[in-house]
Amino acid sequence: MINVRSSARMRNKEMDINMSPLIDLVFLLLIFFMVTTSFVRETGIDVQRPAASTATLTENGNILVAISKEGTLHFDGKKIDLRSLRSHITRALSENPKGAVVIVADKISYTGLVIQVMDQCRLAGAKRVSLAASKKSGKN
Repeated sequence: MINVRSSARMRNKEMDINMSPLIDLVFLLLIFFMVTTSFVRETGIDVQRPAASTATLTENGNILVAISKEGTLHFDGKKIDLRSLRSHITRALSENPKGAVVIVADKISYTGLVIQVMDQCRLAGAKRVSLAASKKSGKN
């Protein structure tokens, strides 16, 4: 026999959904995507790169040093002095031992400063130091 009173009570009872497992899942997905995302590091200034016919694309994970047209150095978005460049490069190489140093120099920056920056990078222990250039389009 069917109990009419208990079925009537069940119809009036509200159903509630437990949201805590859903919130836990969303946070776990957020943490997963934050950990697996690779962030692109920029120099922090806008530099007009010189064009070169032999320019090649390199992989990410490089250590970027920018030289502006005024002759200021920028590393990791901050303006730095030439004397402190070696310690910055040493610290960056300790975090990424296989990283290459890429000097992003403006096309009208001083060659002497570029050579000094390359020298400081080598003294810091960088095995691969290169200059950034944009790919020349067309034939000249």
